[in-house]
Amino acid sequence: MNTSFGFTAIGAGWRIDTERPLPEELRQRVGSLTEDFDHVWSRFRADSLITQVAQAAEGGRFEFPGRDEPLMNLYDRLVTATAGAIDPLVGRDLELLGYDAHYTLIPDEAAVDGRRHRHSWGTDTHRDGATVTTDGPVVIDVGAAGKGHLVDLIAHLLLNGDIDEFVVDGSGDIRHRGPNPIIVGLEHPTVSGRVIGTVPVRDAALCASATTRRAWGEGLHHILDGRTGRPVTDVVATWTIAADAATADGLATALFVSEPAALSEFDFRWVRMLADGRVQWSDDFDGELFL
Repeated sequence: MNTSFGFTAIGAGWRIDTERPLPEELRQRVGSLTEDFDHVWSRFRADSLITQVAQAAEGGRFEFPGRDEPLMNLYDRLVTATAGAIDPLVGRDLELLGYDAHYTLIPDEAAVDGRRHRHSWGTDTHRDGATVTTDGPVVIDVGAAGKGHLVDLIAHLLLNGDIDEFVVDGSGDIRHRGPNPIIVGLEHPTVSGRVIGTVPVRDAALCASATTRRAWGEGLHHILDGRTGRPVTDVVATWTIAADAATADGLATALFVSEPAALSEFDFRWVRMLADGRVQWSDDFDGELFL
């Protein structure tokens, strides 16, 4: 890839690499898409649709963009496959742990310990296509797969704009298109500048997640078990390759809370590092690990 277009989206740095510069009109469409996506799904914006859902004291009926129905379909599958360990209604748990709209980063331990009812997707929400109905206020957080979904949406924009070869890098969540694979390093979760291996990616997506990426205190990070509302402890990093970035992103999170065998309905390759330093990988992982 000869040219790069860098920009900021959903609070992170992104880059699109292509053989030729992106036309200005296509750059503007990418910008409009990312802004609208943030306006819909951000927990950190007072004007977002997600904030409206969270503030609806009596619940309500909320129309999401049709383009995001595949994201909700994916969450349906992940919730079922992980028996609720992946759940987009962990937003309130993240808030109580300090990862809230004001970035207080101070957990309310009393509220966490005293919480008696935790909301769950499919029980406290009801969905008809891209329409979500709630019975009361719920805090939706799509951090498990949302960024990957946005990577896919941008990839579709590029394909519709006659861009046949590209790499969309959403701050580490990558989707590649083209005849020549790229070699991606699997970044060590705790040792800066070190990788635990490499893997070729061609016409596919690679996503990674680690408990060290968004951490704000001892044992406090953004990857929660939806059944307990608490940060996970047994796994520290995951890497997944799938046909699309939303699936790879969601499964990278699912590997923190589920054994790989429970995710067998999905077609993906994976590597994960456990808290004790051991590394596990799928039989079909075709990269190189430096163990």
